[in-house]
Amino acid sequence: MTLLELFQLLRKHIKLLVVLPIVCTVAMAVVSFFMMENTYTASTSMYILARESSAGGSTNYTDLSASQMLANDVATLLQSDVVQDGSAKKLGLKSLSDYKVSVSSETTSRVITLSVTGKDAEGVARVANAIAEEVSEVAQNVQMAQSVNVIDRADAPTSPSGPNRTLYVAVAFLAGLFAAVAIIVLIDMLNTRVRSSEDAEELLGISVIGRIPVLKDGR
Repeated sequence: MTLLELFQLLRKHIKLLVVLPIVCTVAMAVVSFFMMENTYTASTSMYILARESSAGGSTNYTDLSASQMLANDVATLLQSDVVQDGSAKKLGLKSLSDYKVSVSSETTSRVITLSVTGKDAEGVARVANAIAEEVSEVAQNVQMAQSVNVIDRADAPTSPSGPNRTLYVAVAFLAGLFAAVAIIVLIDMLNTRVRSSEDAEELLGISVIGRIPVLKDGR
């Protein structure tokens, strides 16, 4: 099928090509705007103070590569069950399963950013701050770092961070358009009716030597 034939085929089924994407778009808009709950994200940043040796000098953590290793260790600790269970206990919660915790750190820095996402704006800020406090205590107890100091405490977000409703609606429109094109092409492939002399030649492999005209009065 050539590109011109495809355009002609799509034009023939223009109603399906228009209606299906619109239906998918409207359906996703209803779901995303009326059925999906808003989510909020609160972030706090922490600075890791490395341990010092008994002689008063710094340990191997003073070089940049070791600092990054220390940051990675604390980042892993932030997402551990020990820290999260301890944070939940301090907040009077059974667990933090309703919250998504993510951690990021710069390549050559001891600063770690902790982000907590959930459905409650006030709750995500409380959880983020509780985890930051808990990880400092645990890091000191296991002698991983001298301390983990909070640079910026998490504040309750004033606007939702998700869901990205515009993206969902756009994807639904493209999915509907793709589905419409696929259905139209499939219908054409399954239709084996001979509609022109070219179809007859392609089907039978022989040339057409004549045509019988159809008269308006049926004779």
